Amino acid sequence: MTPQHRDAEVVVIGGGVIGVSCAHLLAEEGAKVVLVERGEIACGASFGNAGAFAFSDIMPLASPGIMRKAPRWLIDPLGPLSVRPAYLPKIAPWLWRFWRASAPQACGRSTSAQAALMRLARSETQRLIETAGLTSMLRSDGNLELYESAEELAASMPGWQAREEEGIEFRQLSGEEIAELQPGLSPRFTHATFVPGWQSIADPSDYTRALWESARRLGAGLMSGEVRGLEAEPDHAKVLLSDGSSIRGRYAVVACGAWSRPLAAALGDHVPLDTERGYNTTLPGEAFDLKRQLTFAGHGFVVTRLTSGIRIGGAVEFAGLDLPPNFERSDAMLRKAKSFLPALRTEGGHRWMGFRPSLPDSLPVIGRSSASARVIHAFGHGHLGLTQSAATARLVADLVADRPPAIDLSPFRASRF
Repeated sequence: MTPQHRDAEVVVIGGGVIGVSCAHLLAEEGAKVVLVERGEIACGASFGNAGAFAFSDIMPLASPGIMRKAPRWLIDPLGPLSVRPAYLPKIAPWLWRFWRASAPQACGRSTSAQAALMRLARSETQRLIETAGLTSMLRSDGNLELYESAEELAASMPGWQAREEEGIEFRQLSGEEIAELQPGLSPRFTHATFVPGWQSIADPSDYTRALWESARRLGAGLMSGEVRGLEAEPDHAKVLLSDGSSIRGRYAVVACGAWSRPLAAALGDHVPLDTERGYNTTLPGEAFDLKRQLTFAGHGFVVTRLTSGIRIGGAVEFAGLDLPPNFERSDAMLRKAKSFLPALRTEGGHRWMGFRPSLPDSLPVIGRSSASARVIHAFGHGHLGLTQSAATARLVADLVADRPPAIDLSPFRASRF
């Protein structure tokens, strides 16, 4: 965009899958949309995720069961959940809210809200992919969640019962049934749950970029720049850029993931957003004959097949946006994956770390700023940004069009904290 073109109907801040999905749907509906991104499209968490549309993941991370696991995990610096010692004072208020959100009643409310968002996500994702002409990128191989004992499976059952109440199909497996769905697993995995309706995308980065190209063909514009602030007036919002310029829109959408917190705070919404660092290693495609995504829930990571290779990643590290990455976490997951999949060839991979925007109750912030109807929040999706991107876009479009949202937005309001 040239400097003189400084007005739009909607300014979307953030070029990840949430922002791109919002831009696409708004452009579909005829809005003049400008997306502002400081780097490349899909250069953040949308680049290196597992590529899953995890519509069955309705259980929040903040749940009663997690509090039994957390102390054991936290003492292992390379475990599924860790906090850098230098970051502990800063993350302590977040952890306190996380503990409160894990209480049974609070967890139940979060589960209900997550389930409603997932129902919307399932239908809107299908529609968006078809509209953008990207159905060839969609896979429906299912997900196999693996357990090392009957006791571990039993501990997971409350979550599966909640899914059953939502009509999510799954089946419990053991022995040869597991080997039929994924040969080559270590015999230590004695039980499993298979979700046949689980879908994934060929590659999350390729998908987000292809979706942007579709939005561009619909008329969406792209502006390169770093956003440093927001101002709101009765009839417009102003997005302030680091070079001293600005762009005005009837609406501004804050969809910049882990970097959204200061923009929300600029208009009075002090959201306890923090950053889960996710690590992975992507191996060459021939590294293992992977049939479908494998989830090792007790170890906090997944193994998934993408067009770019076999990706091994997950886990949670709280260390903020500034501390250097600890790629020993990627290496630790790779070593575990090798023990779980003995035939896995671990040579030739490349490591990655990304920032997941995370809120204590595992729900995103979606809705109008408390200070101005002209600013709409769409951030904080944690592990589920790709999964919930199309649903979030639908809700943002509903707000821009001033029509009733597709689902109740009160559980996602910024002021809930």
